[in-house]
Amino acid sequence: MGIVALKRKKRKSVVKARRWSQRVTETSDALDLDTGVFSVASLRAIARSWKRSAERSRRRKSGSLRSAMSMLTFYINRAGRKLSKTRRARLESAKKELRLLYRK
Repeated sequence: MGIVALKRKKRKSVVKARRWSQRVTETSDALDLDTGVFSVASLRAIARSWKRSAERSRRRKSGSLRSAMSMLTFYINRAGRKLSKTRRARLESAKKELRLLYRK
């Protein structure tokens, strides 16, 4: 195997990893989110939407709070550096609001 073949293999694994997270986001078994949930102005409205989606879902494997928090964290982590500081802070605040809705 030459150096070119090794580079091709490495590139394929990176592309495969990207596709995996995109597929999880699009076809997750955890939650069916409302359309445009991240563009809502109110943090409370975002948290209520996440809670409603988590409670409606029959496909989740854990409690509704845990499922909602894990998907929100997945979204934040997937966005990575592309997520602005203000948007990240806003989503972290939405997580706090979600905990308040569940009284935890």
